[in-house]
Amino acid sequence: QVQLVESGGGSVQSGGSLRLSCAASGSAFSFISMGWHRQVPGKQREWVASITSGGRFTYADSVKGRFTISRDNDKNTGYLQMNSLKPEDTAVYYCNVWGRQGLLAKVDAYWGQGTQVTVAS
Repeated sequence: QVQLVESGGGSVQSGGSLRLSCAASGSAFSFISMGWHRQVPGKQREWVASITSGGRFTYADSVKGRFTISRDNDKNTGYLQMNSLKPEDTAVYYCNVWGRQGLLAKVDAYWGQGTQVTVAS
């Protein structure tokens, strides 16, 4: 079993910064890609940023230039650095990792529990 635990959410004023973490534990797996998503109650979950094993970084237009996705292989942890936060960024943020637990295993998607980010006007 693979578990993802998110942390780093909180409340900040407009223009502030937060750094979200996504720590993986449990069964070992081969990393394929990691993404961050966010969701507001009553709204569809929105993709925010992704990083692949090939080194490709992609961002939603709404966060380009403000958010940075990264990962630390030694710590088995992914990050989302969020700068110049806006009230529109308020949401529950989820990390999503695609990986394989063995050479004969299927590719699976793992999700964290989500962490609340609130940005005041």
